[in-house]
Amino acid sequence: MSDIAYVNGEFLPIEQARISILDRGFVFADGVYEVTAVLGGGLVDNDHHLARLRRSLSEIALACPVGMDEVTRLELDLVRRNALTEGGVYLQITRGAADREFAFPAADVAPSLVLFTQARQLVDSPDAKSGIAVKSVADIRWRRRDIKSVALLAQVLAKQEAAAAGCREAWMVEDGFVTEGASSSAFIITRKGAVIARPLSHDILPGVTRKSVLALAAEENLAIEERRFTLAEAYDAAEAFDSSASGFVMPVVRIDGKPIGDGAPGPLTRRLRELYIAHARETATFSA
Repeated sequence: MSDIAYVNGEFLPIEQARISILDRGFVFADGVYEVTAVLGGGLVDNDHHLARLRRSLSEIALACPVGMDEVTRLELDLVRRNALTEGGVYLQITRGAADREFAFPAADVAPSLVLFTQARQLVDSPDAKSGIAVKSVADIRWRRRDIKSVALLAQVLAKQEAAAAGCREAWMVEDGFVTEGASSSAFIITRKGAVIARPLSHDILPGVTRKSVLALAAEENLAIEERRFTLAEAYDAAEAFDSSASGFVMPVVRIDGKPIGDGAPGPLTRRLRELYIAHARETATFSA
């Protein structure tokens, strides 16, 4: 049975889903997106994802074609139609289809709204048990990384460079400091047990999972330092991990071939992963 997608007011089999070749998301990457984890059929950190979606839309002066409550209803409807219990919902909003001109189109051009789901093993991920290897790459992205833009070519190239080196993720580096992962937020844990995360700015995406992980770490009375950290600090860390909607808390056990700590998922990382999974289960959204 084919997966069901949502395209501009219609639920239809994914192979029948169509967007105009003049859609500005296709032509200019003029749009934003969100990926929300699904656990037990519920949406994880839904309120935070909606808040970030509103912010991204506002930053590029793009109107959402439906209200935020309707976004939640559509996501949950799609989850049910696809019988998805664990994985994610992808949502994309673009400025719509119009003649290929760089300036914004006329006000009567309707934005496009697309959603689809992906099944993914989140809780019992084999990568979480063994930990992942990371490759450092130069951060070549634009200056507004805080907007969750569909323009992801730099991240595609970073991921490909990592994959070619046998790594699961790329950590991007600028001016000697780690910014973030190609599709994740980057963390290290010092030998004194402090959790280090780069502070929010235009340089990084305000990760939704990052936000919850830092709150959980604070509840555990872990020392937290929101500051920049270098690649050398990461090599020397006791533990490292990244966070994302598609991986939750993912242990990083090697960076550029160098083992982190003893080369296995560390105790604090494992604890934060357990706490996040419990948080995801306890707070998932099942209705709009």
